[in-house]
Amino acid sequence: MAYVFLEHRSSLEHITASRPASSAMSVNPEQPTRILAIERELDARDWCGFERMQAPPVERSLLTAIHPESHVAEIERFCAAGGGHIDDDTVVSPGSWEAALHAAGAGVRMVDLLLDGYASSAFCSVRPPGHHAMPTQAMGFCIFNNIAIAAKYAVEVRGLERVMIFDWDVHHANSTNEVFHASNNVLFVSIHQSPLFPGTGPADDVGEGAGVGYTVNLPVRAGSGDDVWISLVEHVVVPLAFAFEPQLVLVSAGYDAHLEDPMADCNVTDAGFSAMAHAIAATCRELAAPVGAMLEGGYALGTLARCVATTLEAMSTVPDRNGGAAAPLARDARHRLAEWWPQLTAGSSARSW
Repeated sequence: MAYVFLEHRSSLEHITASRPASSAMSVNPEQPTRILAIERELDARDWCGFERMQAPPVERSLLTAIHPESHVAEIERFCAAGGGHIDDDTVVSPGSWEAALHAAGAGVRMVDLLLDGYASSAFCSVRPPGHHAMPTQAMGFCIFNNIAIAAKYAVEVRGLERVMIFDWDVHHANSTNEVFHASNNVLFVSIHQSPLFPGTGPADDVGEGAGVGYTVNLPVRAGSGDDVWISLVEHVVVPLAFAFEPQLVLVSAGYDAHLEDPMADCNVTDAGFSAMAHAIAATCRELAAPVGAMLEGGYALGTLARCVATTLEAMSTVPDRNGGAAAPLARDARHRLAEWWPQLTAGSSARSW
């Protein structure tokens, strides 16, 4: 099977320009240069063996499965009228409408390629990002929730019973958390710095109704680096995947937990992102579950480009497995989550990579 890289030139037409004078940063960091930096890095690496494909626009009915028609229509009208600031962080331009349609469409097309057996792994390098876009409110650089649209499509249209979303962006995915809060078809797992924008994602938020236990929030403190993040992946995220047995794994791939990124205070390195990507890729191979990633944050351009490349390399290689003891935060999380996932108890076999 192929490895697929989904993109669309409309991502470059989503112009965010500057921030208001009241903002601490004069320039919005979510810029088209993010895509260009990734392209330069991957071109130098022969695209890591990935086949490049153009992302189609999303069908409106799939968009409105997450975002009400009234909200979608208002975004369309606002872009057509010239755009502007939705809030201090979230800006749209006339080209943002097409970019947002193709960003959401990339995720849906990725799901089809993975489930139809064309690809075993895929990566969507599109913007605007999506995981903060609430059903009725664009926010945090995000217009529509691309990964939630893809996951909902996988469940409601393609008929999957178990989809796992793992979000390693440094900011909590407040929208993804809300959309699947009561669902037991989608296991949502997030590692994120706390406190930090948007101020959501405490450890005790575990879902509601039928979805209790299927929302897993793993907040970390400022300054957390490779040891903490990798341990949470190896000793919590991976065992959860083996317990849940997803038919599809989707990754919200943000790279702003990197120590060089200006938007947060974590200290993950290139090697840390590589290790996390290898752990997820190896787990998906063992589970025979296809894996697809969607670009979220990451604003230090060179760092972003390198880490996307390491993610693609992890998706297309078979990694070595390396053991390691669980960090205290991972042990605490396993104990806390054992109420819903008894496989995580101390006596259970941990998967280490």
